[in-house]
Amino acid sequence: MTTIDRTPAHAPVDLGTEPTDARTVELVVLDMAGTTVTDGGLVERAFALAAERAGFAPEGDERDRAVQYVRDTMGQSKIEVFLALTGDTDQAARANAEFEGAYAELVATMGVEPIPGAAEAITRMRDAGASVVLTTGFAPATRDALLDALGWRDLADGALAPADAGRGRPAPDMALTALVRTAASSVRSMVVVGDTRSDMESGVNAGAGLVVGVLTGTHARAELEAAGADVVIESIADLPDLLGLGE
Repeated sequence: MTTIDRTPAHAPVDLGTEPTDARTVELVVLDMAGTTVTDGGLVERAFALAAERAGFAPEGDERDRAVQYVRDTMGQSKIEVFLALTGDTDQAARANAEFEGAYAELVATMGVEPIPGAAEAITRMRDAGASVVLTTGFAPATRDALLDALGWRDLADGALAPADAGRGRPAPDMALTALVRTAASSVRSMVVVGDTRSDMESGVNAGAGLVVGVLTGTHARAELEAAGADVVIESIADLPDLLGLGE
């Protein structure tokens, strides 16, 4: 088991806070798109295709507001996002199905890439004794398509979508499901990591011992800190050193 000091002297990152307590890390819950996987604008492109195919494509200022809402709610369950935009359960379900299809098409044609150092960081943390679970706001089929495209099926201890847990972010369900499935002893032994406000809120709502924001995705440092990040780092590649996991 690995014990961490949350103020490592060698870390080249701005911790943002001055926490002094040390704790044992048993579980690291990592968001996918924007945190461990480069997004490259695929979510917004898939949203535009889905809106058009589902028959509610907004125009002008309404379109700008819709795209901004998609950006603001990155990390949340996509069907909940479409429900907020359409106000209609059936249309939201159609739009979500179209989104999943469009995203899969874009992944197949354009490909996806890991955040530099992500796979190595995950392996290093697992080798040090921590469980690592990936989470996403996508449906299970899209999650699996991403894992297959990256060759990551066996990289982590598990990968969860909202459908696997109950509710999507910012609810704590996926983080808590990861805790139960990995048999971690306490929420205080869990670290939740992501690039969006909803990732941070989910970690806070789950009572995670440490909530970490990364700057490789959607939201800026100030937004992550305002949403509850204890620490903000440049990249997932910096996480093992922050946590003191591995050499």
